[in-house]
Amino acid sequence: MFTLALLLCLPVIALAATSYSIQDTYIGHDFLDTWNWETANDPTHGRTDYVDKKTAISSNLSVASDRSFLMRADSVNMVPPGQRGRKSVRISSPGAYGDSVLVLDLWHMPTGCATWPAFWTLSKNGPWPHGGETDVIEGVNNNIDNLASLHTTGNCTMPQTREQHGHTVSTQCDTRFNYNQGCGVSFTKPNSYGQPFNANGGGWYAMSRGERGIFIWFWSRYDSSVPLEVSQGLSTVNPDPDLWGKPDAAFPTDSCDYQSHFDAHNIVFDLTFCGDWAGSAYGSSGCPGNCIDFVDNNPRAFDEAYWEISSLRIYTPNDNTSLL
Repeated sequence: MFTLALLLCLPVIALAATSYSIQDTYIGHDFLDTWNWETANDPTHGRTDYVDKKTAISSNLSVASDRSFLMRADSVNMVPPGQRGRKSVRISSPGAYGDSVLVLDLWHMPTGCATWPAFWTLSKNGPWPHGGETDVIEGVNNNIDNLASLHTTGNCTMPQTREQHGHTVSTQCDTRFNYNQGCGVSFTKPNSYGQPFNANGGGWYAMSRGERGIFIWFWSRYDSSVPLEVSQGLSTVNPDPDLWGKPDAAFPTDSCDYQSHFDAHNIVFDLTFCGDWAGSAYGSSGCPGNCIDFVDNNPRAFDEAYWEISSLRIYTPNDNTSLL
């Protein structure tokens, strides 16, 4: 009786945590049936010819099955004179999302000299950079460490030191500084990007965004710490660092007002070549010759330049909070 009375006198401590429920799931044919194929000139000045869905399907650049979706660059033909560049694919989601959690199960990402793939989000309303941009997966040439970044309008910076596994590369998110470098975090976990990622069977990327900030996690395919709700694609997720572990990249809102810098975003997968980043870094990447010449004249060099997506799930906040 004494023990029971003591327990009744103790204060009840409950931690309120936002729980997210599944809103949209994309697997295999869902990408072909609902996503948008974008064909405008590459805004990053790549040696790239983005093709429409009909061309992508007929050229075997976009392929769906019951379990995966594959999008790739042309690895058969040389680039004829006068063309925009090597044929490739850029797709965007049919919906735009505000506060949310994205969970990407990815088997393979494009890799190799001259490549510049990205999985990212940007404002539906724009014009860019209004409404913000978040780069979840990005790298160039033979990189092996993922770079996650934000690109924003003015008055948005990040602290040099924060609770994250990754290494802070830059703290200024404003696109007007450092040639639009953005505020970036280089991942330090093994197998986060490029050839090592693919050789290890891929893995999972997750991004949460909301009033506390934007946080990105990565788990390699055989990482025993991956949360079950992530690896199994469960109907609800709770991206709390106490449950998911420290994020690989953290972008808190201490010195970057969330509401004024970020609105509803579309999701984008793309693959370009050379351009503003891959082109400028090409000479120091151990790649042969000239970037544009390499893209034009070496189609078989792009055999590994493809995305293979197992699934993409988007979760949105529940109306109430859960008690832990």
